[in-house]
Amino acid sequence: MATRGEHLIHADRGFATGAGIIGSIAAPAFKRVLDHLHERLETGGIEASLPDGSERRIGFHRPGPVAIVAVHSWIALVRLVTSGSVGWYRAWAAGEWSSPDPVPLFELFMRNGRSLGEIARAKGARRWINALAHRLRDNRIGQAKENIAAHYDLGNDFYAEWLDPSMTYSSARFAAGDTLERAQLRKIRMLLDRLNLKPGDRLLEIGSGWGTLAIEAAKRGVRVVGLTLSAEQKSWAEEKIAASELSDLIEIRLQDYREIREQFDAVASVEMVEAVGERWWPAYLDCIASNLKPCGRAALQFISIRHELFDSYSRNADFIQAYIFPGGMLIDEPRFRTLAKERGLGWEDRDGFGLDYAETLQQWRERYDMAVLEGRLSGFSDLFHNLWRYYLMYCEGGFRGAGIDVAQVTMAKA
Repeated sequence: MATRGEHLIHADRGFATGAGIIGSIAAPAFKRVLDHLHERLETGGIEASLPDGSERRIGFHRPGPVAIVAVHSWIALVRLVTSGSVGWYRAWAAGEWSSPDPVPLFELFMRNGRSLGEIARAKGARRWINALAHRLRDNRIGQAKENIAAHYDLGNDFYAEWLDPSMTYSSARFAAGDTLERAQLRKIRMLLDRLNLKPGDRLLEIGSGWGTLAIEAAKRGVRVVGLTLSAEQKSWAEEKIAASELSDLIEIRLQDYREIREQFDAVASVEMVEAVGERWWPAYLDCIASNLKPCGRAALQFISIRHELFDSYSRNADFIQAYIFPGGMLIDEPRFRTLAKERGLGWEDRDGFGLDYAETLQQWRERYDMAVLEGRLSGFSDLFHNLWRYYLMYCEGGFRGAGIDVAQVTMAKA
């Protein structure tokens, strides 16, 4: 009997994850990888226990995060070197390495991303295999809906058990003493404040999620059109909107952003652009520019990867793209900003808050673990739960390592 989320557990079927017969034979030779890691870790280090029973301190040249890792099989290093983060996850799922807390390891890899270079990236034929598998999930019209469904249509009941009551699936903005829900609402209100909305204005929300931003905007007297490709999200959002008695101001459409041709006073989009893919950045920005009235304003919340890491990242499909967000791609902010300006869109008041995302992810993981412990996530296997925990830890480490950031920005149309 199939379990829920099984398509994500086996999402790597088109990807190369390392190992194999040749890798198994050559595995002990990959002990040399540790020498390269030791040389290239500029900050922080790894306290490693190895398959031969030895222990080793790797790095520790300058202060930084400290990871504790037990390598149970040399195959884990084969996977890391040949298949990058995709192979490293497979090694973890196969029990070839473990850690009492993987977050510092992911933070360490990200913080040393420049000096590590290609050590933890797929290489040779595996790089091309993974790049092709990722390209086949390109977010063209039609495929985009399938990609979104793979992640967001796991079930509203699934997300409701570990997101906050607002059902907001993006970074919060924390202040002292905040609950997660209060921090999420603060984030939404800060984004809306960027738009200078007036009662009667029309707002386009690209990627409407479960409807909370639309409701907050409608409370300001704004008429909202929200776009989503997730049937599950649309259903939840419409029920919540009906309960809020704001249905006359909000319309949620199951529609691709590339298909809308209307005029709006403002545009909002929260962590939607990461689902677009680099090929479609121009189309996404064209949508904003063409649907925004002259002198209108758009407000975005987006996730970016450090500019100097982007080229290597974009050539190597990573764990997130393989298992979690098919077709996804973090943005290279300088390139994206240039594309925006070419379309008459400004780039103002950028405000980054990556550590808030790390805190958000940590709280989501704690809530997720409690839901699993209490048996509130039915129909999912232990393999799926481990995959989801790994995803939340992987992302948290990325933000703590400052290799990725989340930010809000205002784009005013000339």
